[in-house]
Amino acid sequence: MTNVVQADVSHLNDLLPLFEAYRKFYGQEPNKVLAQTFLKDRMERGESVVFVAYVNQLPVGFVQLFTTFSSVTLEPFYILNDLYVDSNVRGHGVGSQLLEKAKEHCLHMGYKGLALETAKDNPAQNLYEKLNWEKDTQYLHYFWTAKKIE
Repeated sequence: MTNVVQADVSHLNDLLPLFEAYRKFYGQEPNKVLAQTFLKDRMERGESVVFVAYVNQLPVGFVQLFTTFSSVTLEPFYILNDLYVDSNVRGHGVGSQLLEKAKEHCLHMGYKGLALETAKDNPAQNLYEKLNWEKDTQYLHYFWTAKKIE
């Protein structure tokens, strides 16, 4: 049975290996110290909401939401920035449960909705579409990368 709970700093030890596996999936070098600091800071400052999924009391996945705002509709909404499920339990509904928990939380908060972006080749797209997420075909997304001054 899967149990999804809202994480706080007491869940960091459970969350950290999943977060590092997520970062590795996206080509990042492991850095437990910085990763733990990042997660702890987001939680303590109220800058993100994290849900952790447990199967038989073992942490197997997480989703992280960040609040942002729409100037057009004058409403807050969440950016679903991170979703990760351990490869040993993929295909068993954990990702669906995490996404549904994120939707429930969004409704509870009275927010406009959830936005996410993903790689064009990410197979999780099938899951998003199965759960009635709509692919945005009207807008292009751009990103400017700041070069660090040394």
